[in-house]
Amino acid sequence: MEADQGDRALSADYQLGHPMHIRTTPKLSKIELNGKQTLIIPDDDSYNRFVKLLRYIAMAGKVGDDPENGVSDTGGKERSTMAAGGGTDGQTGASPESRTDREKQVRALARIEDSASYEQLQKLVGLESVKKDVVQLANLMKMQVRRKEQELPEVPFSLHLVFSGNPGTGKTTIARILAGIYKDIGVLSKGQLVECDRGDLVAGYVGQTAIRTKEKIEAAKGGILFIDEAYTLARGENDFGQEAIDTILKAMEDLREDFVVIVAGYTELMKEFIGSNPGLKSRFNKYIEFPDYTADELVKIFYTMTEKYNYRLTDKAKEKAEEKIRKMEAEKGPHFANARDVRNLFEKIVTNQATRLAELPDADIREITEADICLV
Repeated sequence: MEADQGDRALSADYQLGHPMHIRTTPKLSKIELNGKQTLIIPDDDSYNRFVKLLRYIAMAGKVGDDPENGVSDTGGKERSTMAAGGGTDGQTGASPESRTDREKQVRALARIEDSASYEQLQKLVGLESVKKDVVQLANLMKMQVRRKEQELPEVPFSLHLVFSGNPGTGKTTIARILAGIYKDIGVLSKGQLVECDRGDLVAGYVGQTAIRTKEKIEAAKGGILFIDEAYTLARGENDFGQEAIDTILKAMEDLREDFVVIVAGYTELMKEFIGSNPGLKSRFNKYIEFPDYTADELVKIFYTMTEKYNYRLTDKAKEKAEEKIRKMEAEKGPHFANARDVRNLFEKIVTNQATRLAELPDADIREITEADICLV
Protein backbone atom coordinates (compact mmCIF):
# COMPACT_ATOMS: atom_id res chain seq x y z
CA MET A 1 0.00 0.00 0.00
CA GLU A 2 1.36 3.42 -0.84
CA ALA A 3 2.07 5.88 1.93
CA ASP A 4 -0.66 8.35 0.94
CA GLN A 5 -3.21 5.53 0.94
CA GLY A 6 -2.07 4.64 4.43
CA ASP A 7 -2.52 8.24 5.54
CA ARG A 8 -6.09 8.24 4.28
CA ALA A 9 -6.85 4.92 5.89
CA LEU A 10 -5.53 6.06 9.24
CA SER A 11 -7.52 9.26 9.13
CA ALA A 12 -10.70 7.52 8.06
CA ASP A 13 -10.71 4.44 10.26
CA TYR A 14 -8.99 5.23 13.53
CA GLN A 15 -11.29 5.99 16.45
CA LEU A 16 -9.70 8.05 19.20
CA GLY A 17 -9.55 6.24 22.50
CA HIS A 18 -9.03 2.77 20.97
CA PRO A 19 -5.76 0.84 21.10
CA MET A 20 -3.29 1.02 18.23
CA HIS A 21 -0.54 -1.56 17.71
CA ILE A 22 2.55 -1.16 15.55
CA ARG A 23 4.65 -4.20 14.71
CA THR A 24 7.77 -3.98 12.58
CA THR A 25 9.97 -6.45 10.75
CA PRO A 26 13.01 -5.88 8.55
CA LYS A 27 10.69 -5.62 5.55
CA LEU A 28 7.43 -4.07 6.66
CA SER A 29 5.41 -2.53 9.45
CA LYS A 30 1.92 -3.65 10.38
CA ILE A 31 -0.47 -1.24 12.09
CA GLU A 32 -3.65 -2.52 13.72
CA LEU A 33 -6.43 -0.03 14.34
CA ASN A 34 -9.46 -0.59 16.58
CA GLY A 35 -8.54 -4.27 16.70
CA LYS A 36 -9.73 -4.68 13.09
CA GLN A 37 -8.03 -2.59 10.43
CA THR A 38 -4.54 -3.51 9.30
CA LEU A 39 -2.19 -1.44 7.17
CA ILE A 40 1.02 -2.74 5.63
CA ILE A 41 3.52 0.07 5.21
CA PRO A 42 6.82 -0.22 3.33
CA ASP A 43 9.69 -0.05 5.77
CA ASP A 44 11.43 2.91 4.13
CA ASP A 45 11.34 6.70 4.27
CA SER A 46 7.55 6.71 3.97
CA TYR A 47 7.42 5.41 7.55
CA ASN A 48 8.46 8.83 8.78
CA ARG A 49 5.34 10.36 7.27
CA PHE A 50 3.31 8.35 9.73
CA VAL A 51 5.26 9.59 12.70
CA LYS A 52 3.66 13.04 12.63
CA LEU A 53 0.18 11.57 12.38
CA LEU A 54 0.91 9.08 15.14
CA ARG A 55 2.11 11.92 17.37
CA TYR A 56 -1.30 13.51 17.13
CA ILE A 57 -3.04 10.19 17.75
CA ALA A 58 -0.77 9.57 20.72
CA MET A 59 -1.93 12.85 22.24
CA ALA A 60 -5.63 12.34 21.60
CA GLY A 61 -6.08 8.59 21.84
CA LYS A 62 -4.46 5.66 23.59
CA VAL A 63 -1.06 5.01 22.08
CA GLY A 64 1.20 3.22 24.47
CA ASP A 65 3.88 0.61 24.64
CA ASP A 66 2.10 -2.59 25.61
CA PRO A 67 -0.07 -5.09 23.73
CA GLU A 68 -3.27 -4.08 25.54
CA ASN A 69 -2.96 -0.33 25.37
CA GLY A 70 -0.63 1.18 22.85
CA VAL A 71 2.29 0.77 20.56
CA SER A 72 4.15 -2.50 20.59
CA ASP A 73 7.34 -3.33 18.73
CA THR A 74 7.95 -6.96 17.83
CA GLY A 75 10.47 -6.44 15.07
CA GLY A 76 13.67 -6.61 17.03
CA LYS A 77 16.36 -4.13 16.12
CA GLU A 78 14.77 -2.55 13.09
CA ARG A 79 12.44 -0.17 14.94
CA SER A 80 12.26 1.36 18.38
CA THR A 81 8.96 1.62 20.19
CA MET A 82 7.24 4.94 19.66
CA ALA A 83 6.25 6.82 22.79
CA ALA A 84 3.45 9.37 23.02
CA GLY A 85 5.53 12.28 21.86
CA GLY A 86 6.62 10.49 18.71
CA GLY A 87 10.15 9.83 19.97
CA THR A 88 11.82 6.50 20.58
CA ASP A 89 12.87 4.82 23.75
CA GLY A 90 14.68 1.69 22.60
CA GLN A 91 13.67 -1.94 22.44
CA THR A 92 12.49 -2.30 25.98
CA GLY A 93 9.36 -0.15 25.66
CA ALA A 94 8.55 3.24 27.12
CA SER A 95 10.32 4.26 30.28
CA PRO A 96 8.28 5.31 33.33
CA GLU A 97 9.20 8.90 32.53
CA SER A 98 7.89 8.68 28.96
CA ARG A 99 4.73 6.95 30.13
CA THR A 100 4.14 9.76 32.62
CA ASP A 101 4.77 12.28 29.87
CA ARG A 102 2.32 10.44 27.63
CA GLU A 103 -0.39 10.43 30.30
CA LYS A 104 -0.04 14.18 30.75
CA GLN A 105 -0.01 14.85 27.00
CA VAL A 106 -3.13 12.79 26.37
CA ARG A 107 -5.02 14.99 28.82
CA ALA A 108 -3.57 18.20 27.43
CA LEU A 109 -6.24 18.44 24.74
CA ALA A 110 -9.02 19.03 27.28
CA ARG A 111 -10.32 22.58 27.67
CA ILE A 112 -10.10 23.99 31.17
CA GLU A 113 -13.84 24.69 31.07
CA ASP A 114 -14.49 20.98 30.42
CA SER A 115 -12.77 19.97 33.65
CA ALA A 116 -15.03 18.74 36.46
CA SER A 117 -12.66 20.48 38.86
CA TYR A 118 -13.18 23.77 37.02
CA GLU A 119 -16.92 23.34 37.52
CA GLN A 120 -16.35 22.81 41.25
CA LEU A 121 -14.26 25.98 41.33
CA GLN A 122 -17.04 28.07 39.82
CA LYS A 123 -19.59 26.72 42.31
CA LEU A 124 -17.63 27.87 45.35
CA VAL A 125 -19.08 30.74 47.36
CA GLY A 126 -17.01 33.93 47.13
CA LEU A 127 -13.25 33.79 46.49
CA GLU A 128 -13.61 35.68 43.21
CA SER A 129 -10.02 36.95 43.20
CA VAL A 130 -8.74 33.46 43.99
CA LYS A 131 -10.81 31.91 41.20
CA LYS A 132 -9.39 34.45 38.77
CA ASP A 133 -5.83 33.63 39.85
CA VAL A 134 -6.43 29.88 39.50
CA VAL A 135 -7.90 30.17 36.00
CA GLN A 136 -5.10 32.50 34.89
CA LEU A 137 -2.51 30.10 36.25
CA ALA A 138 -4.17 27.08 34.63
CA ASN A 139 -4.34 28.83 31.26
CA LEU A 140 -0.67 29.72 31.50
CA MET A 141 0.32 26.14 32.30
CA LYS A 142 -1.90 24.78 29.54
CA MET A 143 -0.08 26.97 27.02
CA GLN A 144 3.23 25.58 28.25
CA VAL A 145 1.93 22.05 27.68
CA ARG A 146 0.85 22.98 24.16
CA ARG A 147 4.23 24.54 23.44
CA LYS A 148 5.90 21.34 24.56
CA GLU A 149 3.65 19.30 22.28
CA GLN A 150 4.68 21.47 19.35
CA GLU A 151 8.37 21.22 20.32
CA LEU A 152 8.59 24.92 21.10
CA PRO A 153 10.76 26.24 23.95
CA GLU A 154 8.91 26.41 27.27
CA VAL A 155 9.11 29.44 29.52
CA PRO A 156 10.43 28.14 32.88
CA PHE A 157 7.54 29.16 35.14
CA SER A 158 7.49 27.75 38.65
CA LEU A 159 4.47 25.60 39.48
CA HIS A 160 4.95 25.94 43.22
CA LEU A 161 2.65 28.28 45.15
CA VAL A 162 2.15 30.11 48.42
CA PHE A 163 -1.44 30.20 49.70
CA SER A 164 -1.76 32.87 52.38
CA GLY A 165 -4.73 33.86 54.49
CA ASN A 166 -6.68 33.10 57.64
CA PRO A 167 -8.05 29.65 58.52
CA GLY A 168 -11.26 28.49 56.88
CA THR A 169 -10.86 30.54 53.70
CA GLY A 170 -10.74 27.58 51.31
CA LYS A 171 -7.01 27.03 50.84
CA THR A 172 -7.14 23.23 51.00
CA THR A 173 -10.26 23.12 48.82
CA ILE A 174 -8.64 25.29 46.14
CA ALA A 175 -5.47 23.19 46.26
CA ARG A 176 -7.52 20.04 45.62
CA ILE A 177 -9.38 21.70 42.74
CA LEU A 178 -6.13 22.98 41.22
CA ALA A 179 -4.68 19.47 41.35
CA GLY A 180 -7.70 18.21 39.40
CA ILE A 181 -7.46 20.97 36.80
CA TYR A 182 -3.73 20.37 36.34
CA LYS A 183 -4.43 16.70 35.77
CA ASP A 184 -7.16 17.43 33.24
CA ILE A 185 -5.05 19.80 31.15
CA GLY A 186 -1.94 17.64 31.17
CA VAL A 187 0.28 19.42 33.69
CA LEU A 188 0.17 16.60 36.25
CA SER A 189 -0.17 12.88 35.54
CA LYS A 190 -2.30 11.90 38.57
CA GLY A 191 -3.73 15.02 40.21
CA GLN A 192 -3.92 13.78 43.80
CA LEU A 193 -3.57 16.11 46.78
CA VAL A 194 -1.41 14.96 49.69
CA GLU A 195 -1.98 17.07 52.81
CA CYS A 196 0.55 17.33 55.61
CA ASP A 197 1.86 19.58 58.37
CA ARG A 198 4.94 19.67 60.57
CA GLY A 199 3.81 16.65 62.57
CA ASP A 200 3.69 14.51 59.43
CA LEU A 201 7.19 15.52 58.28
CA VAL A 202 9.40 16.14 61.31
CA ALA A 203 10.70 13.41 63.61
CA GLY A 204 12.48 13.77 66.93
CA TYR A 205 15.89 12.41 65.97
CA VAL A 206 18.49 12.64 63.21
CA GLY A 207 17.74 11.03 59.87
CA GLN A 208 14.10 10.19 60.46
CA THR A 209 12.74 13.54 59.25
CA ALA A 210 14.15 12.96 55.76
CA ILE A 211 12.55 9.51 55.67
CA ARG A 212 9.14 10.85 56.70
CA THR A 213 9.35 13.73 54.26
CA LYS A 214 10.39 11.48 51.36
CA GLU A 215 7.39 9.24 52.05
CA LYS A 216 5.05 12.21 51.65
CA ILE A 217 6.88 13.35 48.53
CA GLU A 218 6.61 9.87 47.02
CA ALA A 219 2.86 9.84 47.72
CA ALA A 220 2.52 13.24 46.04
CA LYS A 221 4.41 12.44 42.81
CA GLY A 222 2.17 13.28 39.89
CA GLY A 223 0.13 15.59 42.10
CA ILE A 224 0.37 18.29 44.76
CA LEU A 225 2.01 18.22 48.18
CA PHE A 226 0.08 20.66 50.39
CA ILE A 227 1.94 21.76 53.54
CA ASP A 228 -0.30 23.59 56.01
CA GLU A 229 1.26 26.06 58.45
CA ALA A 230 4.55 25.54 56.62
CA TYR A 231 6.30 28.21 58.69
CA THR A 232 6.35 25.82 61.65
CA LEU A 233 9.12 23.94 59.81
CA ALA A 234 11.51 26.85 60.39
CA ARG A 235 11.87 27.09 64.16
CA GLY A 236 15.64 27.50 64.38
CA GLU A 237 18.98 26.37 63.01
CA ASN A 238 19.15 23.19 65.09
CA ASP A 239 15.55 22.18 64.52
CA PHE A 240 14.82 19.05 62.49
CA GLY A 241 12.35 21.08 60.44
CA GLN A 242 15.26 22.37 58.36
CA GLU A 243 15.94 18.79 57.28
CA ALA A 244 12.37 18.60 55.97
CA ILE A 245 12.79 21.89 54.10
CA ASP A 246 16.04 20.72 52.48
CA THR A 247 14.46 17.43 51.42
CA ILE A 248 11.46 19.21 49.90
CA LEU A 249 13.65 21.71 48.03
CA LYS A 250 15.65 18.87 46.48
CA ALA A 251 12.47 17.10 45.39
CA MET A 252 11.15 20.32 43.84
CA GLU A 253 14.25 20.39 41.66
CA ASP A 254 14.44 16.67 40.85
CA LEU A 255 10.71 16.18 40.17
CA ARG A 256 9.85 19.55 38.68
CA GLU A 257 8.12 18.04 35.62
CA ASP A 258 5.40 16.24 37.58
CA PHE A 259 5.29 17.51 41.16
CA VAL A 260 3.87 20.66 42.75
CA VAL A 261 4.32 21.98 46.28
CA ILE A 262 1.87 24.42 47.87
CA VAL A 263 2.77 25.94 51.24
CA ALA A 264 -0.02 27.58 53.20
CA GLY A 265 -0.64 29.61 56.33
CA TYR A 266 -1.19 33.05 57.84
CA THR A 267 -0.13 35.85 55.48
CA GLU A 268 2.58 37.56 57.54
CA LEU A 269 4.05 34.31 58.85
CA MET A 270 4.26 32.90 55.32
CA LYS A 271 6.10 36.00 54.09
CA GLU A 272 8.63 35.62 56.91
CA PHE A 273 9.00 31.90 56.20
CA ILE A 274 9.66 32.32 52.47
CA GLY A 275 11.97 35.27 53.05
CA SER A 276 14.06 33.39 55.60
CA ASN A 277 15.53 30.93 53.09
CA PRO A 278 16.99 31.81 49.65
CA GLY A 279 16.06 28.37 48.34
CA LEU A 280 12.42 28.90 49.26
CA LYS A 281 12.36 32.44 47.91
CA SER A 282 13.67 31.38 44.50
CA ARG A 283 11.16 28.55 44.11
CA PHE A 284 8.03 30.13 45.61
CA ASN A 285 7.43 33.34 43.69
CA LYS A 286 3.68 33.10 43.15
CA TYR A 287 1.37 34.09 46.03
CA ILE A 288 -2.39 33.66 46.12
CA GLU A 289 -4.06 35.63 48.91
CA PHE A 290 -7.26 34.21 50.40
CA PRO A 291 -9.48 36.98 51.83
CA ASP A 292 -11.86 36.49 54.73
CA TYR A 293 -15.45 35.76 53.75
CA THR A 294 -18.01 38.52 54.05
CA ALA A 295 -21.07 38.08 56.29
CA ASP A 296 -23.28 37.46 53.25
CA GLU A 297 -20.89 34.81 51.95
CA LEU A 298 -20.80 33.07 55.32
CA VAL A 299 -24.61 32.96 55.33
CA LYS A 300 -24.54 31.39 51.85
CA ILE A 301 -22.02 28.82 53.05
CA PHE A 302 -24.31 27.93 55.95
CA TYR A 303 -27.27 27.39 53.62
CA THR A 304 -25.07 25.33 51.31
CA MET A 305 -24.48 22.99 54.24
CA THR A 306 -28.15 22.74 55.18
CA GLU A 307 -29.10 21.99 51.56
CA LYS A 308 -26.34 19.42 51.15
CA TYR A 309 -27.64 17.42 54.11
CA ASN A 310 -31.32 18.04 53.34
CA TYR A 311 -32.22 20.14 56.38
CA ARG A 312 -35.03 22.69 56.25
CA LEU A 313 -35.10 25.75 58.52
CA THR A 314 -38.27 27.43 59.69
CA ASP A 315 -38.53 31.16 59.00
CA LYS A 316 -37.70 31.96 62.62
CA ALA A 317 -34.74 29.58 62.50
CA LYS A 318 -33.41 31.32 59.38
CA GLU A 319 -33.62 34.71 61.08
CA LYS A 320 -31.80 33.40 64.14
CA ALA A 321 -29.10 31.60 62.16
CA GLU A 322 -28.35 34.64 60.00
CA GLU A 323 -28.27 36.85 63.08
CA LYS A 324 -25.70 34.58 64.75
CA ILE A 325 -23.52 34.34 61.64
CA ARG A 326 -23.50 38.10 61.05
CA LYS A 327 -22.62 38.68 64.70
CA MET A 328 -19.77 36.17 64.46
CA GLU A 329 -18.35 38.01 61.45
CA ALA A 330 -18.76 41.47 62.97
CA GLU A 331 -17.07 40.49 66.23
CA LYS A 332 -14.39 38.26 64.73
CA GLY A 333 -11.08 38.20 66.54
CA PRO A 334 -7.61 37.04 65.50
CA HIS A 335 -8.64 33.39 65.74
CA PHE A 336 -11.80 33.66 63.62
CA ALA A 337 -11.88 30.65 61.29
CA ASN A 338 -14.37 31.82 58.63
CA ALA A 339 -16.16 28.86 56.99
CA ARG A 340 -14.73 26.53 59.62
CA ASP A 341 -16.57 28.45 62.34
CA VAL A 342 -19.76 28.31 60.27
CA ARG A 343 -19.29 24.56 59.97
CA ASN A 344 -18.92 24.31 63.74
CA LEU A 345 -22.13 26.32 64.19
CA PHE A 346 -23.98 24.03 61.80
CA GLU A 347 -22.80 20.92 63.64
CA LYS A 348 -23.90 22.34 67.00
CA ILE A 349 -27.34 23.14 65.59
CA VAL A 350 -27.69 19.62 64.20
CA THR A 351 -26.62 18.19 67.57
CA ASN A 352 -29.25 20.29 69.36
CA GLN A 353 -31.90 19.17 66.89
CA ALA A 354 -30.98 15.52 67.44
CA THR A 355 -31.29 15.97 71.21
CA ARG A 356 -34.68 17.68 70.85
CA LEU A 357 -36.07 14.95 68.60
CA ALA A 358 -34.64 11.97 70.48
CA GLU A 359 -37.97 11.24 72.19
CA LEU A 360 -40.16 12.27 69.24
CA PRO A 361 -40.10 9.37 66.75
CA ASP A 362 -42.76 10.90 64.49
CA ALA A 363 -41.19 14.36 64.21
CA ASP A 364 -39.80 15.72 60.94
CA ILE A 365 -36.08 15.03 61.21
CA ARG A 366 -35.31 17.48 58.40
CA GLU A 367 -36.71 20.51 60.21
CA ILE A 368 -34.51 22.86 62.23
CA THR A 369 -36.33 25.25 64.54
CA GLU A 370 -35.42 28.46 66.33
CA ALA A 371 -34.98 26.48 69.55
CA ASP A 372 -32.18 24.41 67.99
CA ILE A 373 -30.26 27.59 67.22
CA CYS A 374 -30.96 29.51 70.42
CA LEU A 375 -29.21 26.79 72.44
CA VAL A 376 -25.91 27.35 70.59
